[in-house]
Amino acid sequence: MSIDLVSEQRGAAEATSVDTISHRDLRDDDFWRRIPAYSELSSREFNDHRFQSRNAITSPEKLRQVLDGSVPESFFADVEAGQKLSTMSIRVSPYIVSLIDWSEPYEDSLRRQFLPLASSALPDHPELEFDALHEQEDSSVTGLTHRYTDRALFLALDTCPVYCRFCTRSYSVGLDTDKVDKVHFGAQAERWEEVFQYLSNHQEIEDVVISGGDVANLRADHIELIGNRLLEIDNIRRMRFATKTPAILPQKLVTDDPWVDALIRVARRGRALHKEVALHTHFNHPVEITAITRTAVARLTEQGIAVRNQSVLQRGVNDSVATMQLLVKRLSFINVQPYYVFVHDMVRGVEDLRTTLQAALDLEKSVRGVTAGFNTPTFVLDTMGGGGKRDVYSYEHYDRERGIAVYTSPAVRPGNQFLFFDPIDTLTAEAQRYWQDSSMRTEMINVAIAAVGSGV
Repeated sequence: MSIDLVSEQRGAAEATSVDTISHRDLRDDDFWRRIPAYSELSSREFNDHRFQSRNAITSPEKLRQVLDGSVPESFFADVEAGQKLSTMSIRVSPYIVSLIDWSEPYEDSLRRQFLPLASSALPDHPELEFDALHEQEDSSVTGLTHRYTDRALFLALDTCPVYCRFCTRSYSVGLDTDKVDKVHFGAQAERWEEVFQYLSNHQEIEDVVISGGDVANLRADHIELIGNRLLEIDNIRRMRFATKTPAILPQKLVTDDPWVDALIRVARRGRALHKEVALHTHFNHPVEITAITRTAVARLTEQGIAVRNQSVLQRGVNDSVATMQLLVKRLSFINVQPYYVFVHDMVRGVEDLRTTLQAALDLEKSVRGVTAGFNTPTFVLDTMGGGGKRDVYSYEHYDRERGIAVYTSPAVRPGNQFLFFDPIDTLTAEAQRYWQDSSMRTEMINVAIAAVGSGV
């Protein structure tokens, strides 16, 4: 064998070796110093959760001040116009602002998630419904959704440390906007007592998700109050505290000792009672995971608290094979279990972020086998109309040309059919013309539903 060939093979082997461990390369530099307003901050100052909370970006004007000439003025005008169209208020942590590539803000995957742009807005799908998942319809008690027999969703509050523009609960979360007067669920102990009473009276419920909003905005004593009250209900065996903080404000888990200690105490008491207390979070892109993230998650891992992730599949954010594979491997590396990847809900004002169902089917094939099965996310679709979560492959019918999928939900609403619609702009020109005609829309939907009954 020639020396050149040996060198070539060695080089290829080394390249493969580097590629297989690149997910471990977590950013550990002073990346925030690129931002004019943060250029003089030490690591200790920047990585304090109080700084992050107090200096959240809440308006285009505040963003303009922080970036101080780093981005053309036209960009801020685009954000201002986009905000008027959005169902969510702007609130972004300095951490996320510092991770955005401001040399290409229009293409950046993090910017897409948190800052609306009028220039990229698309019309909502004509079949879209506000509160498309019908969470309020399945609420016997204010702020408690009981859809699945043995599980319930407890909306403890209606605020978050950061607002995602694609929030599926834009009907309630955050401040009122030009587009939405919201249904509010305040952090009120009196309201929570009604929830606890309902859970006690419904012995079939064993699993509770505590969400909102984001439980990071609850006080430490509220975490213990809620956790302990749930642990005292005999039929409740599992609880999941839902927070996006590991992805958007990991500093809270590093420096907010009272809050973390409260969660740890609840988890310890749960283990003593043979009950599970876990934390569910929400990373969408591998860039969100840095060295400070690993430090934050490690604090929970040390205490035996399982951390699981629920991503949302988004166009231009994580809908490429390389990005999704890297996200899954990087989450696994820091001991966050990639649990779910949701097909984007049909939420108002974010049609530019939605993908086709086919995109989810293709990505699932590419992700499966990249790492261990227990670290491989299930790709699911939360059906419109309250049918609950369905595996993306479990559709009864999928018309890719017209962008209509039909699902059933035997465990939640047997006998009913639930629809999903691909973004109209991803369809052929002919199919797009069909969707512009209301009578044709009705006919296409009826044909898709009839195809299920006929077994087509």
